[in-house]
Amino acid sequence: MADASAQGIVTAAILVIGDEILSGRTKDKNIGHIADYLTAIGIDLREVRVVPDVEAEIVAALNALRGRYDHVFTTGGIGPTHDDITADAVAKAFGVSIDVDPRAVAMLLERIPKPDLNEARLRMARIPRGATLIANSVSKAPGFTIGNVHVMAGVPSIMHAMLDALGPTLPAGRKMHSHSILAGLKEGDIATPFGEVQSRFPDVGMGSYPGFQEGVGYTTTLVLRSRDEARLAEAARAVEVMLADVRTGLGG
Repeated sequence: MADASAQGIVTAAILVIGDEILSGRTKDKNIGHIADYLTAIGIDLREVRVVPDVEAEIVAALNALRGRYDHVFTTGGIGPTHDDITADAVAKAFGVSIDVDPRAVAMLLERIPKPDLNEARLRMARIPRGATLIANSVSKAPGFTIGNVHVMAGVPSIMHAMLDALGPTLPAGRKMHSHSILAGLKEGDIATPFGEVQSRFPDVGMGSYPGFQEGVGYTTTLVLRSRDEARLAEAARAVEVMLADVRTGLGG
């Protein structure tokens, strides 16, 4: 992690928490959004894990990820019901106490009348000691940050609001740039020469993504990624030359 940071690379992981995700009852809609957001601000998403609503498994995964990456984003398990145990698990992972936080209560009262702030709703105001709050413009129940862990809701609209509030405060790195090339050839026709181009540009990430388009047939999109725009452009030119050579060889 330290070596990556020294190179201007900031890394992250996502920990998705919830039995409903693992059972298939709920389809995750947060991973892609977080990945897009992080890429846009210069943070590399390196790993995603999904764990059930089991405290020991949440703690183990969290401790593994927070020691490996600069940021860990969790989603799910901070609601008002008995199975919302993420905040408790995070407190346990950090070895700190957890209790109803007056700051979080004040946020809830912006939306919930005081007589309706029952025991269940107060669960959403339980925050580990030492954490800072993440604002939630949708339902007001906050997320929180402790250390390099950012704890957010699982409901997509609420998670989006929390990420929008959190994002500007995050230390980021050098932005990754990408360039896509529609090859117009089958993946098997270009695999070997594409690999040869990659060997000449080991500092540029290169991926091949086959697909199928109605009326066109099999297609391949090549995606190049680098933090150095000049190097990216040089690699893209080499790929275009390679593709032209393959087409010529195929009689295209």
